Amino acid sequence: MPASDVSLKGKCALITGSVQGLGLAAAQQFAQAGCHIVLNGFADADAIGAIGAGIERQYGIRTLYSGADLRVPGEIEQMISTSVDAFGAVDILVNNAVVRHAAPVEAFAADRWDEGIAVNLSAAFHTIRLALPLMKKRNWGRIINVSSIFGLRGAPNRVAYVTTKTALVGLTRAVALETLGQNITCNAVCPGTAETPVHDAAIREMMAAGSLTHEDAKLRFLAGKQPTGRFITADSVAALMVFLCGPSSDDITGAALPIDGGWSIS
Repeated sequence: MPASDVSLKGKCALITGSVQGLGLAAAQQFAQAGCHIVLNGFADADAIGAIGAGIERQYGIRTLYSGADLRVPGEIEQMISTSVDAFGAVDILVNNAVVRHAAPVEAFAADRWDEGIAVNLSAAFHTIRLALPLMKKRNWGRIINVSSIFGLRGAPNRVAYVTTKTALVGLTRAVALETLGQNITCNAVCPGTAETPVHDAAIREMMAAGSLTHEDAKLRFLAGKQPTGRFITADSVAALMVFLCGPSSDDITGAALPIDGGWSIS
């Protein structure tokens, strides 16, 4: 069943890190499938209001915004509680929020490490532990952890990112086994280099520094990454997420699904 044909009408999807990039693409596609949406992330208040209003107007669903700081467990708990109050439960949970820092291990700042563990990994643990009781009570739930190509293979100078994205795969497997037979699935998606504002900014910097065309800068940026030589689109990753919540994927749980243009097998 194509993701566009999946109906999730009336369910609530909470997506962390969903005011831009991949998370926003996921919010839009889950809304198209009929979900009410809980948005989360940091952005200008007017921009957040416009995002929510636009999604509601286009898809006829309701949105809720939580500015929870995912480094703080108490704020995560409040986000889940508010979502349940508004929509009855968190039926679909997408752990997408991420921070990225780059440095060799010996130069990697301790506070950056702690932040990476908190946002990229511990926040997913907290959202899952808080959302699961109602999923179990309602005998339905879908959990998607956004890992990465770097949850499947290593990379230099990205110790916190590689560690947390790898650990997310382990978390996914553990939760999947604990929820067997309860109509709850837990899967990880592992994108390659996707179209995001962060990567777009990096390409613009390369263009300016080297007098490169956009296409040349993109190819240089993607060198050594996905063999297809093109970005993974945020919409294609979001479509996979929606598919994982539809009836055709009821038997997919505990999987780490690459969507990386062949990078993981090259």
